[in-house]
Amino acid sequence: MSAPETVGFAHRTLAEIASHLPGATAVFRRHRLDFCCGGQVPLGEAAAAKGLDVAGLEAELDTMIARGSPGQGALDTEALIALIETRFHAGHRRDLPELLRLAKRVEAVHGAHPLAPRGIAALLQRLADELEAHMQKEEQVLFPLMRAGGHPMIGSPIGVMLREHGEAEESLRRLEGLTHGFGLPAEACPTWRALYVGARRLTEDLKEHIDLENNVLFSRFSG
Repeated sequence: MSAPETVGFAHRTLAEIASHLPGATAVFRRHRLDFCCGGQVPLGEAAAAKGLDVAGLEAELDTMIARGSPGQGALDTEALIALIETRFHAGHRRDLPELLRLAKRVEAVHGAHPLAPRGIAALLQRLADELEAHMQKEEQVLFPLMRAGGHPMIGSPIGVMLREHGEAEESLRRLEGLTHGFGLPAEACPTWRALYVGARRLTEDLKEHIDLENNVLFSRFSG
């Protein structure tokens, strides 16, 4: 199953959906659907057993499909900042708590496995804390200055953001190392698979977020 597919969820097993669609585990947990031990049950059957609306669940899962944002470089500064806040800032705040929950579960259950990502929960918690502080600085200090057209001293907060972007990139490198490049053992359970799917998407999204700020937004206020 590839992430862009938006039909046929009802006939796919919970484990298959959780293993391929980032964010699906949060939907399942919210509706008390067991995607791990009971993961071989099709979504439609599992939903019917709990009296849930299958179409509603499919609609929720559709919202988890990979997000796109065309024409970023052509956006004016106000629109570009709004995109960053709604797509990336809100996305990180939505996704990281579920990733942390999955990471803690995988370490607790599979910590003795030779390929277990030991330390991933602590790494994700530190990244989440640092990222939250970083985003608040942007939202409360830097972005208002940019929306106002700039400031003679704007180079100082931009410099801080660039340094913190470098630190975030180092955390992502450590994440890829802990997960062996997001490589899973053949016997990995759906929770473990969902963790790596989500961690890979976090890595891709955060790299895109950083690149967009460094090379598009910040460059408008340099020099």
